[in-house]
Amino acid sequence: MLLVIDTSTGTSVAVVDGDGGVLAEVGTADTMRHAEVIGEGIRDVLDRAGVRPATLSGVVAGMGPGPFTGLRVGIAAARTFALGIGVPVVPVVSHDAIAHAWYAAGGTGALQVVTDARRRESAVTDYDGVDDAGLPARSSAPRLEPRDAVPAPRGIRFDAETVSAGALGTVAALARAAGRLPIARDEPLYLRAPDVTPSAGKRVLR
Repeated sequence: MLLVIDTSTGTSVAVVDGDGGVLAEVGTADTMRHAEVIGEGIRDVLDRAGVRPATLSGVVAGMGPGPFTGLRVGIAAARTFALGIGVPVVPVVSHDAIAHAWYAAGGTGALQVVTDARRRESAVTDYDGVDDAGLPARSSAPRLEPRDAVPAPRGIRFDAETVSAGALGTVAALARAAGRLPIARDEPLYLRAPDVTPSAGKRVLR
């Protein structure tokens, strides 16, 4: 059983069983209130699914791409919850959830997933269908592009406003069943350097 958290766009939380079935999912497209709703979302899905934290085998974290302020809330929540119950964090690229949902709905061929990265930029990832485990096959790593100048895709362009935690958990469940974990690095995909950098400090003269 997996608890799944993604805050790369809005906030989405789900409980997914070992076969990839979504037992409960809640979410909001609001991009400004991640910290306010994440705790309630976790409690809500666990209650709806009738699942106790002790029965979870992992916590799936959407690693982005996404803006720093929102993305860090979900990743921190996933890591803290996992640490508290003694289970591993399973990092998954958030765009993979969008691609998986699109292909599962019958889409075929090349796909370009696009989400809002703010500051007049878009986060873009390209896919070439699914592999033999049913996992989305990336043909490019997530990257930033000017919002009004995203290169034309080889196939279908899909602009997504939200990421489904249920789909993210299904990707993790498929990867686990295929022995493919980990399928993403345990590092947030901010894609943009932080606005504030540490000071070099002052020289002390003696």
